[in-house]
Amino acid sequence: MADVLLTHSNHLYSDPKQVSKMQPYPPLQTILAAAVLEQHGIDTALYDPTLDSPHEGFCDALDRHRPQLVVVCEDDFNFISKMCLARNRELAFWMAQASKDRGIEVVAHGSDASDHVREYLAAGFSSVIIGEVEDTLLAFAQGDPPETIAGLAFYCERGVHYNVSRGVRSDLDALPAPAWHLVDVSRYREAWTAAHGYFSLNMASSRGCPYRCNWCAKPIYGNAYHARSPQRVAAEMLELKQRFQPDHIWFADDIFALSARWTFEFAAAVESLDARIPFKMQSRCDLMTRDAVGALRRAGCEELWMGAESGSQRVLDAMDKEIRVEEIHAACENLRAHGIRACLFLQFGYPGETWNDIESTIRMVRELAPDDVGISVSYPLPGTKFYQIVAAEVGQKTNWNDSSDLSMMFRGAFSTELYRALADALHREVRGGKDLDNAWQLVDQLRGADRSQMVTA
Repeated sequence: MADVLLTHSNHLYSDPKQVSKMQPYPPLQTILAAAVLEQHGIDTALYDPTLDSPHEGFCDALDRHRPQLVVVCEDDFNFISKMCLARNRELAFWMAQASKDRGIEVVAHGSDASDHVREYLAAGFSSVIIGEVEDTLLAFAQGDPPETIAGLAFYCERGVHYNVSRGVRSDLDALPAPAWHLVDVSRYREAWTAAHGYFSLNMASSRGCPYRCNWCAKPIYGNAYHARSPQRVAAEMLELKQRFQPDHIWFADDIFALSARWTFEFAAAVESLDARIPFKMQSRCDLMTRDAVGALRRAGCEELWMGAESGSQRVLDAMDKEIRVEEIHAACENLRAHGIRACLFLQFGYPGETWNDIESTIRMVRELAPDDVGISVSYPLPGTKFYQIVAAEVGQKTNWNDSSDLSMMFRGAFSTELYRALADALHREVRGGKDLDNAWQLVDQLRGADRSQMVTA
């Protein structure tokens, strides 16, 4: 038996794009929450549906552990959880019902639950944890009265009740190490080595992002940003290196190495401990100075993803991105000079974007020749300025089904089909895919069809 069974709703095989990529990572936030519960003497189990058959596996876990409480605790460090995908929500709702059928109380935490409290409560969750999870979950698991727990939402006689919000923790070093003993790491190793010939694990050195890009949803940390000490992060790298021998690390931070001083101290700590493992990370182009990039390379960075978003300064300004196109070019140059793969996140379809702006982005990609690109379309999520701008235009579909959906959910300049074709063509150009000419011809055809429809309208 277990006091608490933790799980999440990210089942890799429900997402064709993620199956194709086959880069699964353990649920880092979920096992961090488990470690906090265990630290306080609460018997905790984990059911991880990432690579498992979730319906059979979850029911088996319920029957085997017979928990007093189930918590669907999403991985706040996983971009899939942050995308609030419909298929993940469907699995979470099913887990709530399966728990209730056995008379077990069930609680939810995650970006989607925070955005849709009423829907999650209606699906069978007794409460929703809003904001940072650990302290709120601990208080709930220890039996504190729900009405006294900051960061909790639940039904009361007057409807949905929201307790006072809970501030985010600033001392991340006070957290215990993730409960890796609850994860079947061998399954992740097998998936990675079969698909790629190497094994990657995930870490996080910080929480949150202080920048205010107006399309970016932040239901967990808001605009707060706190980092662990560089020495503690390097020590965790060494522990993973010795315990699991990963070939590679993915730093899942929204912004890794925001501070130049932190970056230099981290590189020194990694070198001192002999903790170096090749890693990839994501950051901002305006942080990628020559000195910072040099320190990251010494620490083991091999690949860096930056939110370039657009090659049009006009679009970047409309997004409140606070970067210059020239800084994207400079960052790529600095990374290449240090032998680090430079990769760009791009976003099409932001309100007001014209075909000239799109051509500026295509031209930037061709000039920079990045090592890879990730392409999305503007996705309105609650709580953002962007959502407020387009809210009146959002139809019945308010969430993507999976990470390859790319549906336009407001009235954009072009059709969903065009944006999908554009993403495919640009991916082929960067990655060396086949039938490139045909891919760009399809973009031209769809653009012509869009123009015709607009004229007719």
